[in-house]
Amino acid sequence: MKHRQERVNELLKRELSILITREINFKDCLVTINQVDVTPDLKTAHVFVSVLGSEGRAGVMEELETHRAELQAGLAKHVVLKYTPHLVFHLDDSIERGTRVIEILRELEQPKSGEK
Repeated sequence: MKHRQERVNELLKRELSILITREINFKDCLVTINQVDVTPDLKTAHVFVSVLGSEGRAGVMEELETHRAELQAGLAKHVVLKYTPHLVFHLDDSIERGTRVIEILRELEQPKSGEK
């Protein structure tokens, strides 16, 4: 991946995190942008989002889709690029999977009730 593309990915990730925190209020959950992958032509940005908490993931994704135009407009104001990328949101469950793996490892480490 080119250095410019990596810099744009990080810049979009940081600015989107700020915009989402400021513009959208999610009740009882934590929404985190894990990664942004912009296409080489910089016209599309795939945004990977993780959701921790009680609010349904589908509800969070719907809310992000509803606010997509506002988020793109906010990016256009704060990030100077030839094109403001079209945002495509994806649910990222990697944190959840990692947490589950840690739980399984802890269960394996604990001695069985019959053992000493």
